[in-house]
Amino acid sequence: MKCPYCGALDDKVVDSRSSKEGTAIRRRRECLDCERRFTTYEYIEDIPLTVIKTDGRREPFDKNKLVAKIRLSCTKRPISIAQIDEIADRIEDKLVGLGEREIEAKEHIGELVMQELKSLDDVAYVRFASVYRQFKDIRDFEKELQQIGDKPIP
Repeated sequence: MKCPYCGALDDKVVDSRSSKEGTAIRRRRECLDCERRFTTYEYIEDIPLTVIKTDGRREPFDKNKLVAKIRLSCTKRPISIAQIDEIADRIEDKLVGLGEREIEAKEHIGELVMQELKSLDDVAYVRFASVYRQFKDIRDFEKELQQIGDKPIP
């Protein structure tokens, strides 16, 4: 590691500890030339996810865009921003867990959002489903409502 003070390449690690909820290692180093100390962080390299859109376009995965779409479905529903963020975090973790660099939006992301919303709020679920499944008329809504109407009421 290059010393930020003198530029020397020789150093020793004085202390190491986990930081940022276990996602990084903080290392205190001492330069063997000038004997000054400095801190470095070691992170797991993120694998950038690419989303393959329905029309074949590719774009980088954007968690903020996912949050915005979920938030839109949850407008005026008793769902907190924290719950929406948790949903987005779970979906992102599942996508990363697939180990794929390219993910189909329709096949993976949309289905994961639908699963999460279905267990959280029926209205938000139907709102999202109507756009995701491209409902054409009232019959499409009726079919979807019939399916969620079959589940027991808590």
